[in-house]
Amino acid sequence: MAAMETSTPAFGSQGLPQRTTRVTPRAVLGKLPAYAAGKSAAEIPGLVAYKLASNENPFGPVPAVREALASFDAYNRYPDPAASALREALAQYLDVPAQDVVAGAGSLGALNQLLAAFAGSGEDGRPDEVIHAWRSFEAYPISVGLAGALGVQVPNLPDGSHDLDAMARAVTDRTRVILLCTPNNPTGPSLRDDAVREFLKRVPSHVVVVVDEAYWEFQRAEGLADGIELYRDHPNVVSLRTFSKAHGLAGLRVGYTVAQQEVTQYLRQSAPAFSVTEVAQLAAIASLTNIDQVEERVQRVVDERERVLRGLDDLGWQYPPTQANFVWLPLGEHGEAFSQLCDQHALSVRRFGAEGVRVSFGEPEANTRFLELCAAFPHPSTMPLPGQP
Repeated sequence: MAAMETSTPAFGSQGLPQRTTRVTPRAVLGKLPAYAAGKSAAEIPGLVAYKLASNENPFGPVPAVREALASFDAYNRYPDPAASALREALAQYLDVPAQDVVAGAGSLGALNQLLAAFAGSGEDGRPDEVIHAWRSFEAYPISVGLAGALGVQVPNLPDGSHDLDAMARAVTDRTRVILLCTPNNPTGPSLRDDAVREFLKRVPSHVVVVVDEAYWEFQRAEGLADGIELYRDHPNVVSLRTFSKAHGLAGLRVGYTVAQQEVTQYLRQSAPAFSVTEVAQLAAIASLTNIDQVEERVQRVVDERERVLRGLDDLGWQYPPTQANFVWLPLGEHGEAFSQLCDQHALSVRRFGAEGVRVSFGEPEANTRFLELCAAFPHPSTMPLPGQP
């Protein structure tokens, strides 16, 4: 509950004492960064505006989703709080028990449920610790802080990938949760299965390890970590996935976790009632029912990814390996100029301070314009050579 500061009493026109108050929030809010969502592209006469700033699926959901929503008319009714039909559909799709699935309002909502259950303040009043790579998903520090826990940020390797060895060394007796983002947002690299399994051997079994796989469906390389396979072998592993990206349902907010019962029993307890709307559940089920069409849309994005990456290679631009629907350009101090150039040509991209720029793969026309701007920009992105900091 927020505290209220009370000032010295003042006196009104009737001579009666008046007490003025100022509402103040929890102190942690002043220490947390603000989430900066990707902005829409500027409207430029003669150009079609394209948003490449939020890793959205440019091809949208499958037609069955629109059909399902068009026939929905129960807006006056609460949704199924257990999302039973959706969980059953996911169980069939993933070949897992339905009781191992817990739905949330997007993968971020599902993550917040997990943090509420496993990370906060201990009985001694000291904050629990949550380890995650940095730079990684921008919402991690916010969610961890709001849960009352202490975020332990472990710098990425020079290629933008997780430093799993350093993350293992960061584990203390206060560690309660570890977040692994693969592919890592915003830098792009994916974790390999063998590396994650070796990492798990070094993590105490009571520490919850979250494999955040928001972009899992876009991956094509062999030997990459799969949270669903990892959770089957490790009771402390949670796979975190979403319908926002591959399924094109970002606006409806539906995600989920998959974990064994010793984890999900607490996730159900910490989940806000009715957090996933009935509309979102229907849309997700319709999308799963037509998964072949979803996969066709995902493949269109992957094809565009490979075309754009070949174009960047031809231009001599360097970037971390990406299996996601975006690419990270380590432009450093030149990031602002490149972002402004894109704005001037009706493209929105996502700049992260003086570190770099993340660009989503969008419509073919948008991707072509992006490559044209890269060709015109005088400061191609570069990366440190192996062994350099």
